[in-house]
Order: sequence, then C-alpha cells, then structure tokens
Amino acid sequence: MNSRLKGFGWSLFALVLIYGATAHLPAGAQVAGGTISGTVVDSSGRVIPGAQISIMNVDTGVSRSAATNEEGLYTAPNLLPGSYELKFSAPGFKTEVRSGIVLTVGAAAVLDLTMQVGTAIETLQVTGEVPDVQLASSDISAVVNATTVRELPLNGRSWTDLAELQPGVNAIQTQPTFAAGTDRGNRGFGQQLTISGARPQQNNYRLDGVSLNDYANGAPGSVLGGNLGVDAIQEFSVLTSNYSAEYGKTSGGVVNAITRSGTNQFHGSVYEFLRNSALDARNYFDGDKIPPFKRNQFGGAVGGPIIKNHTFFFADYEGIRQSKGISSFTTVPSAAARAGQLCSIPNGDPNNPCTPTQVTVDPSAAAYFTFYHLPNGPLIGNGDIGPFTFAGQQVVNENFLTTRVDHKFSDHDSLFGTYMFDKTPYSAPDGLNNVLFTTLTSRQLVSVEETHMFSPRFANSIRIGGNHEGVNNNESLKAINPDAARTDLGAGGTAFAGRAAAQVFMEGVTPFTGGVGGSPTYFYHWNSIQAYDAFLKVRRNR
Repeated sequence: MNSRLKGFGWSLFALVLIYGATAHLPAGAQVAGGTISGTVVDSSGRVIPGAQISIMNVDTGVSRSAATNEEGLYTAPNLLPGSYELKFSAPGFKTEVRSGIVLTVGAAAVLDLTMQVGTAIETLQVTGEVPDVQLASSDISAVVNATTVRELPLNGRSWTDLAELQPGVNAIQTQPTFAAGTDRGNRGFGQQLTISGARPQQNNYRLDGVSLNDYANGAPGSVLGGNLGVDAIQEFSVLTSNYSAEYGKTSGGVVNAITRSGTNQFHGSVYEFLRNSALDARNYFDGDKIPPFKRNQFGGAVGGPIIKNHTFFFADYEGIRQSKGISSFTTVPSAAARAGQLCSIPNGDPNNPCTPTQVTVDPSAAAYFTFYHLPNGPLIGNGDIGPFTFAGQQVVNENFLTTRVDHKFSDHDSLFGTYMFDKTPYSAPDGLNNVLFTTLTSRQLVSVEETHMFSPRFANSIRIGGNHEGVNNNESLKAINPDAARTDLGAGGTAFAGRAAAQVFMEGVTPFTGGVGGSPTYFYHWNSIQAYDAFLKVRRNR
C-alpha cells in the first residue's frame, strides 16, 4: 500500500487595520514582538505633542526613538521581549526615566506619563511603572518567560512541553508512539495538546510570526515527537481564547514563540546530556541482559554583535544520537508445526493431551518459515507455537539548527530574519527481526519581517515566511534477513513472480509484515508560503 499526501497551504493577511478605541488603547499587540504605547500629558492633563521618547532594550543596548503626535500619543511596535528603559523629554519639562518595563511576546504594554514642569537637566527616575493588568487587549493568555524556558528541567528538551504549565492545557496521545513502526505519522509527530478543550488540530503554533503547524495541521515535531531548540527560544505565550484576529488560521489555542536575539555582548553556552542503560532496571521480557541504551544530547548557542548597536546574530545547534535496545516478544511456529505436525485439543480441553496430526505443507508456504525464528522459550498451549524474544536496536540521529539576525537601519526602520532546520532519521527492526523500518522527518522554516515607523501616528510591519514539512516512512527498507529482499516469494508462485514477500497473518502467530517492498510506504510533504502585513494607525477618541 502506498499513500501520498502533498499539501500546499497559503495564508495571506493582506491588510490589518488596528484602531485604538480609547486613549488607553492606542495600538494592538504584535504577533512577532510586543508594543509599548501611551499618552504624555502635563500636570493639568493637557497633551504634550512633540515629546521625545528613547526606548532602550536593556539586554541588547539597542535604542529606538519615538515622539508624541498632536494628541500626545506615542507607540513603538514590534519590540523584542525583554526589559526596557524609557526616557521622556520635552522643552520646559523635567526629563523622566521609567525603567524596569518588562515586555512579553505579543503583549501591548501601556505606559502613560504625566511630565512635571522644570528644566531638561532635572531627571525623575521611576522603576516598574507598567501595570500588570492588560489594558490594550482582551485575550486570555499566559507567558512562559525566558527563565522558565531555559532553566526548568525538561526530559528531551522540547520547549512546547512547557505549554502544559498553563491552565487549560493538557497533552493527549492521538496515535502510537514513534517506536510503534509504520503506522506512525498520519497525524503528525509532535506532542499533541488540547487547549481549553479544543481538538489538537485546532491549535496554531507560531515561531517569529510564522505558522509552523505540520501537514496534518497538528503540533510540529520530529520523529522523536518534540521540538528542540530550548536555548533559541526567548519566550512564548499560550493564548487560550479571545485573541486578536491577526493570529488567524485556527479556532483553538495559539502557542506563540519568539526566538532569541543577539546583544552588544558576545555570549554563548555548550552542554551535553548523557543517558545509558547502566542504571536501568530489567523488565520481564529483557532476558538475562538489559538491552543497551545510549543517548547523547548535546549542543551549543552563541550570539553577539555583527555591527554594534545595529546588527546582531544568534545561532543555536542541538543534536541527538540515540541507540536504544528494544525487547521484542513474538509468537512463532514450533519445529513440529513447520513439519506439518499440528495438534488440536479435543473439545478445547487444555488438560487432555492431543495427538499430532500430519498435514501436507505447501512448498510455497514452507518458504515463508524462513521469516519465523524457532522459539527460544517454552512452547505455548498445545505446542504448535512458542515465544521468540530478541533485543533490536532503535537508532535516532537528530540535527536541529536555529539562526536569527536582527538589523536596525534607523530609529524608524528595523528588520529581522529567522531560519530553522531539523532533520531526523529513525530506524528499528520489525517484531520478527526481518526488515529494518525507517522514517525520515525534515522541517524547515523561514521568517523575515520589516517594521517601519512612518510617523508617530502610522507604522507598518510586513512579514514573509515559509514552512516545509516532509516525512518519508519506510521509503528505504533494509533487509536484516537476506530472504526479506528476495523477489521470488510472491504469494501464488509463478503468478506473482518478481514480487516481494507478501504479508502473512496466522491465528496465534505474530504477523509477518512483508519483505523489502512489501510493507506500507507513506510520503507526507507540505509547503506553506505565508505573507502578513499589519498597518497600525494611532488614534485617540474625543
């Protein structure tokens, strides 16, 4: 059986107009960043047009300038999540500094200011001024911040697992695990989540503003079921309901992540995690020895300036090398049964010894006994079948890479680009140790966004991206048993000459899944080209 699924998804938000409903709602949130906005007035409540605002990211040291319009409003869209310091100045007023302003992904922080009459050399400094209450949007969401992402222990280091920390988010299993073999992949490989009771395929996963849902519109992930790159994630938010239409595409929840940016200082890290079978317990089917298990998960991250105060880079690599022994328990025909000596229990009484009956074994059927090992344990029931156990090796090698470059053209123009690559080959023997099942998952994502401030009243962000998902399941089967590669075992003899060994199903015996070319092969390939444009107009209601 061959199955092919090719999808080509187009997502296009041609124009999004966001108008503030009140003076406290000057601009909407941004998918790939955050927004700081507000109103500047004097002590009598009159607006101050032309006030200059310097917005500095404390982590990167990069500043962006803004100014209030004739209505005293200012806005700074698409800012990186992090801690900010804002400096306000205007002729005839004291310089005011607000520090400790923490901006999260997708958030719209409102910072209104009342300036005091005085000279510019006089400075008033206040720390932590932004209220926790979200004034600029009505979405119900929670943020997993940078400290949680990088410091909370994660088995497998898949950052999407942290979404389960939020209320209303639960992991569910919609299909067998990746170790199960050929039936894996029809609903995607990622860890499926239900958010506020919605189906997993109703959720939307975004990285730097680009949707990275897979071909089944499910959770993204490699054949191992996770999303590496914990060190590349700055933070992410989980929006459960009532979020803005700019997120689009799905009716369930939204997992909205943003990657880390470089700073004016070089910084980096390296790590390795090792697990092996030395401390593992033996399970019932393992035999005398514990199957060998070795897992190395390693990587490194580095970031810094390319041009100080203007251009920054960040890169993260993570690799997995895993070899895991899997104990397989199967039932196979006994030596007597292969010779045609079958035993049937009279009246179904297991305590009544039976007399073997000699039957003729068809030569074409006898050729298939090569795919069934002799029992290596006590025979079962009437002695026609017995157990065969062995420890096969499940091998996975994953390579994951994320890079990001940020560039500031001017105080009014900035750009960033992100590239993600993930390739994971997997192999494991079938239950009878005849063929080596293989699965290859490959993922790539690109996101480029440019933000331009035309004036204190107008801003525009344009984002173009692409998401590629590919799965080849059992495309390159390999024969462990040389007979599995034979092409003269087609059922029916000469009528099916040249075909691979067929699948075999017998009552009480583990099914033979077919030789090389006889097992199901699946191909899933998905390309999604996405374009978004967000035009922001700042307006104050009278």
